[in-house]
Amino acid sequence: MEKKEHCDYLIVGVSTDEVVQSYKNKTPIIPFEERIAIVQELKCVDQAVPQTSMDKMEAWKKYHFDALFHGSDWKGSDMYNKMIAEFSEVGVDVVFLPHTEGVSSTLLSEVLHKLNNENEH
Repeated sequence: MEKKEHCDYLIVGVSTDEVVQSYKNKTPIIPFEERIAIVQELKCVDQAVPQTSMDKMEAWKKYHFDALFHGSDWKGSDMYNKMIAEFSEVGVDVVFLPHTEGVSSTLLSEVLHKLNNENEH
């Protein structure tokens, strides 16, 4: 995880199932409890915390981070343009990391669904 190279203490917000449902309109394949446990086990992660809303300023008020890292697939969106403006007022840098092509929970879901259907026949 290259984010750790840019900070002293890495906090990773893991979206709860409810948050994922609210912005993706689907339930995650891997339940929240398992996803946060996986993230916490990564050596580069100092702390994994539940992301209970898409409001990153709410998280900043709780954790007072200096930088926010996010995939570049959100860069230029209205939500992130607003966030960048808000965070600049409190001295937080928003850093966009390159989106990894071919890595997608939607793709994973489709593959698992296909495998499940094949096993039923």
